[in-house]
Amino acid sequence: GRRAATVAYFVVSESVTNVVKHAGATRIGVRVHRDGDRLRLAVEDDGRGGADPAGGGLTGLARRVAALDGRFGVHSPPGGPTTITAELPCA
Repeated sequence: GRRAATVAYFVVSESVTNVVKHAGATRIGVRVHRDGDRLRLAVEDDGRGGADPAGGGLTGLARRVAALDGRFGVHSPPGGPTTITAELPCA
């Protein structure tokens, strides 16, 4: 639904902004697709990694996703790459 689309926009926008500001990446990939009643998205980069899931921006995104009973993930080992994922209900 509309709320899921709005939250998806913020997840992608904030994630891409974080990559540009902090990751030193040369590539950013964004994938968004609907899987039944779920909207799934991933933002991946080839930057330095080490993104802190407890950081202010990522915590805010996690809260937005949780408010819709969605799932949010950050995989960012030191040295990279980083993948931010979200799964949102579309009903």
